[in-house]
Amino acid sequence: MCGIVGVVADPACGPIYEALLALQHRGQDAAGIVTDDEGRLCLRKDNGMVNDIITKSNLVNLTGSAGIGHVRYPTAGTSSCAEAQPFYVNSPYGLALAHNGNLVNTQALAVEMAQELRHINTGSDSEVLLNIFAAALTASVATRSPSQKTQVPIVAQEIELVEAVRSVMARCIGGYAVVAVVANYGLVCWRDPNGIRPLAYGRRGDGTDGSYEYMVASESGTLQAQGFELVGDVPPGSALLVPRKGRGSCSIHDCLPPPLDGAPERPLHAPCVFEFVYFARPDSVLDGVSVYRTRLRMGEKLARTIQRLWPEHDIDVVVPVPDTARTSALECAATLGIKYREGFIKNRYVGRTFIMPEQGLRKKTVRQKLSPIGSELAGRNVLLVDDSIVRGTTCSEIIQMARETGAKRVYMASAAPPVLYPNVYGIDMPTREELLASRHDKGEGPVLDEIAKDIGADRVFYQELPDLVASIVEEAAAQGSPLAALDCSCFDGKYVTSHVGNDYLSDLAQSRNDSSRKLYSSSSHMLDRLDGNAPPKAS
Repeated sequence: MCGIVGVVADPACGPIYEALLALQHRGQDAAGIVTDDEGRLCLRKDNGMVNDIITKSNLVNLTGSAGIGHVRYPTAGTSSCAEAQPFYVNSPYGLALAHNGNLVNTQALAVEMAQELRHINTGSDSEVLLNIFAAALTASVATRSPSQKTQVPIVAQEIELVEAVRSVMARCIGGYAVVAVVANYGLVCWRDPNGIRPLAYGRRGDGTDGSYEYMVASESGTLQAQGFELVGDVPPGSALLVPRKGRGSCSIHDCLPPPLDGAPERPLHAPCVFEFVYFARPDSVLDGVSVYRTRLRMGEKLARTIQRLWPEHDIDVVVPVPDTARTSALECAATLGIKYREGFIKNRYVGRTFIMPEQGLRKKTVRQKLSPIGSELAGRNVLLVDDSIVRGTTCSEIIQMARETGAKRVYMASAAPPVLYPNVYGIDMPTREELLASRHDKGEGPVLDEIAKDIGADRVFYQELPDLVASIVEEAAAQGSPLAALDCSCFDGKYVTSHVGNDYLSDLAQSRNDSSRKLYSSSSHMLDRLDGNAPPKAS
C-alpha cells in the first residue's frame, strides 16, 4: 500500500509536499517528488519519511507547475532506495510515474518488456507499469504524420494519452491507481478497471479567470486539507487528464479495452474493503462513502455480535487500540452500554506497525508505540477493540501489557472478520502461514478458543463478513453512492481479477515472506548502485 498525489498548480512542489505529509500513514519506507518545469523533470526521492527526504533546500529545486509525489510501503520488490518512486523514462517525451497497488501478472509483463528491448532495472511492478505505458505511448506517437513530428517540442496529444492508458489496461491485471507526469503536457492519472485502489480528485480557485488548480490523490482528506474542493473519484477503468498549460479544465476518459468473449461489458466495481477497515484516514470519502461513518457502523454491528454470542458478558470497559480502531470502539461501547476509555497512549513518532517490513521489527515496535494507562485498566475486565487482527503480533503484545498493568480479564474484539487469505492488490498479507486466523482454520472457519489462547486473551470476537459488507454498502446507500460490491478477498479468498490461483499464491508466499524480506534487505545495497534509470536528483 502506498500514497500517491498529482498536482497542477504554480508552483506544484508545495502542495505535493503537504499532500505527502497527509499521506504518510500509507507508506513510511520511502518518499519522492517529480515536477515538470517547461519540459525539464526535477526529481528528489530516497528511503525515509517525507520530512527527512524532502527538505526546504530540495523544494527550491523542485520547480514547475505540474508534478507527482509518492510515499512507499513495499509489498513488491525490495526496500532498496533504487525502488523509491516516482520512476522515470526519457522516451517518449519524458515520463515519470508513481503507483499504488500491485500487478498480479508482473512476471509475464517483465518478460514481454525484455522482448521489446525495454530494460527493467528493479523488482518493482511500478517500473514495469511505467515501461508498459511508455511503450504504448510510443506506439501512439508513431501514427503521427511526418509534419507533426517536426514541431519542437513535440507535445503529447490527448488522444494518444487515452489510447496509451487503454493499452495499459489491456495488458496489466491487478489493483492499481497511477499518477504520471508527461513533460510539457501535465498529468495523466488512471485507476484499475475494478476500482480496487482509490483515487480522488479536486480543484481550488474561483475560476473567474478560467483557471483552476487541480490535485489528485489516494484519499480525499488530502485534498480538503489544502483547500481543494472534492470533485469526485476517478471512475474505475478511466483516465483523468489535467493539462499543465491553460489550467482551466480536466477531462475524464473511459479507457476500458473491449471485453473478451464471455466477459461482462464492464468489470465489477469492487474497491478494497481494507481501505475502510484500516488504511484510509477517517476524514476521507472513498467512492462517495464516508470512512468515518462506515467505522461507526462496524462498531455497532460488532457490539450486536458480542451481545448475541455472550448476552451475560462481564465487560467493564471498552478500550480501543489506537488509532484506527477508535471510531468503531466508541460506537461498540455505546451500543453495549459500557464505559469507553482510552487505555493506551500512542507515541506519535513511531510508525504504523502493520506496515513495517519484518515481523521482529513489528513486535519490538509495539511497546515503543503504546503505553498503558493503569488507572483505566487495573482491576477491570477489559474489552480491547482493534480494527483487525492480521498476524496477531500487535494484539498479543497489547494484551500482555494490559495484564501487566493489572487488568483482571482481557477480551479482544476485531472490527473486521478473520483474515484468512493473502491480499494480492497491494497490502502486505503475503502468506497464509503468517495469518493468525488461517493458522487456526480447521476447514469450517477459525477456532476462536485456539486464537484466544494463541494471543493470550480470555476471549476473542470477530466481526462477521456480511456485517462488515453491510456497514459499507448501507452507508453508501445512505449517502447516495452506487457502491454495491467490495473486494473482500483477504476474508473470503474470492479475488476479483484473473491470474490469482494456487500457483500465483504459492509464488507470492515464497517471494514475500519475512525470510525473503531479510534476504532482500541484506542485498539491497547492490541495487542501490544500479539505479541508472532516473535523472539527476534536484537536491
